[in-house]
Amino acid sequence: MHPYRSVLFVPGHKSAWARKALAAGADAIVLDLEDSVPEGLKAESRATVRATLAELRAEAPGAGLFVRPNALDTGTAGADLEEVVGPGLTGLFTPKIRNAADVLRWETLIDWFETRNGASGLEMIVPVETVDAIVNCHEIAGASPRVGAMIGPTSAHADIARAVGYRWSPEGTETLYLRSRILLACRQHGLHALTGLWEDLADLDGLRAFADSGLQLGFRGQIVIHPSHVPVVNEVFTPSDAEVAYHRDLVAAVEKAVAEGQGAVRFRGQHIDLAHADKARDWLEHARRVRGA
Repeated sequence: MHPYRSVLFVPGHKSAWARKALAAGADAIVLDLEDSVPEGLKAESRATVRATLAELRAEAPGAGLFVRPNALDTGTAGADLEEVVGPGLTGLFTPKIRNAADVLRWETLIDWFETRNGASGLEMIVPVETVDAIVNCHEIAGASPRVGAMIGPTSAHADIARAVGYRWSPEGTETLYLRSRILLACRQHGLHALTGLWEDLADLDGLRAFADSGLQLGFRGQIVIHPSHVPVVNEVFTPSDAEVAYHRDLVAAVEKAVAEGQGAVRFRGQHIDLAHADKARDWLEHARRVRGA
């Protein structure tokens, strides 16, 4: 999966909001048919989402465009996919997954509607919303090649808070273990690791600190719920020119040392060796994909 820095949610029945999301610079947009759409509007929202996807794809050919359908146990997931799966869709944000079997149930539906509707290569972003999903995160991450990203769960009020029963704090210590499990599952299976929500719309300083904390842990992007959060999150998760220069110089220093018959060298006051260069090369490849150059 592309290393999306910001994944912005938009209610599926609010097509004008989707265009604002695109204008905000979000790397990926999730058009929601689940929690943010009132029950009485869900059926008509499917057609709205389908039309919105076509408009957004025409405006932004490279954007990540996802849809969150309703959960499998609602009985309406198939109807959602029948309407929204098409050539312009990047993938699905698949809710309420508990184990590998749920992943395979989603995969079966996706296989069918890809063939039926002329789509291909759809990926899954998997949120972790239940205790079962936390316990089973490693099997979920490896259950299907369609799984491209998972979300380290944190929220003050959403499903995961209710399921676990923690009291939220800005520092996120109460979800550190939960998020760390997801992060390791992502690393084990080569998935894009996304951190969870910052729900205070006005506190951009708090958002920046939270996003930076996620970056420090090893996450590479974040779910966001308001366009004003996108620039902050994009900035935090974009490797800077100075960071790129540092890692390039580190690799060059090690390569020079190796050419001179040395396995280790002093670099800017630090001891570095081949392992440091390997890490720097991985980081530079990630930076290249994020920065597009």
